Amino acid sequence: MRAEFDETLVTGNEMIDAQHQELIDKINKLLDSCEIGNDKLAAIKTLDYLAEYTDFHFTAEEKLQEEIEYPGIKEHKAEHEKLRRVVDELHEMLEEEEGPTDAFVEQVNKNVIEWLYTHIKGFDRSVAEYKNMRGSSERL
Repeated sequence: MRAEFDETLVTGNEMIDAQHQELIDKINKLLDSCEIGNDKLAAIKTLDYLAEYTDFHFTAEEKLQEEIEYPGIKEHKAEHEKLRRVVDELHEMLEEEEGPTDAFVEQVNKNVIEWLYTHIKGFDRSVAEYKNMRGSSERL
């Protein structure tokens, strides 16, 4: 299963939406690297790249939440930590296996793509809505 950015993932915050599109692109690159001859090194490099971008994105999201004094920031950060742990587990899985196995790809689909969709549609959308609500009340 490839990840796809569609209208159900739009939060209304241009920066966050652009970063989500980039994140989905990086997830798809990871899946592509798994299809190319079971190349362990390519999968590890791509997973590292995904991990770096994920950290960049989470830092930007958390900074935005601090700036707007988002009340759910603690829970949001905890959700980000869950994905960081998943990426660490995927690294371990790649190290233990001879390459990106079907089980590895299944874990990417289940624990990265599904997590991301749920996270964007719930947590990230609520941040964007809070920011928009707060911005509207400040203009009154």
